[in-house]
Amino acid sequence: MKRNKEDELYSRIIRRDDVALYNFYKEHRQTLYHFILRQIKEKADAEEILQDAFLGFIESLRDFRGQSSMKTFLFSIAKNKIIDKLRRRKIKKILFSSLPKGFVESLSTILLDDEIDRRYITNKIDSIFNKLPNDYATVLRLKYKEGYKVQEIAQKVKLSFKATESLIFRARKAFVIAYNQHEEQGISPNKTQTARSLLTNPQ
Repeated sequence: MKRNKEDELYSRIIRRDDVALYNFYKEHRQTLYHFILRQIKEKADAEEILQDAFLGFIESLRDFRGQSSMKTFLFSIAKNKIIDKLRRRKIKKILFSSLPKGFVESLSTILLDDEIDRRYITNKIDSIFNKLPNDYATVLRLKYKEGYKVQEIAQKVKLSFKATESLIFRARKAFVIAYNQHEEQGISPNKTQTARSLLTNPQ
């Protein structure tokens, strides 16, 4: 009987039945929210992941094969969202830790928990460098990836010491802006509204 109800609910949800989606959301929202909050600790981030998880659930229904309950499927999506959030939070903390200028003192000394994180942050840094003006990317690579001193960089880029310091300062600021924009990419402006619409009982 329970399996039949699950199959019926799945059939309705896969057809984008608003009432079924709302009831599923209403049934699992609080449990999932507290599951996320226990690991994320911050309410705003937990709410964001909650919305992302439900949207991910809806978008991934075509891949659901019934090997588990839809609740388990939903929670597995949320768990992946949590892992991704914690990884991005850790990387941001590493990148912007300790320095008043908002940049890690030496990218070459970053120590991460596993090789996946190491590759992830290396790829992220390279991706952001590629979006910067060439002179910014050049001085940041020389200083933070290759370890050159400011005076040595000045000689390479044929600028005075003061001009090179100023260039590095501006490049750091540009990196922070580019990093934050990189983090926001792929987030649809309608995403939050779509998730919040589940909070309203459909007519």
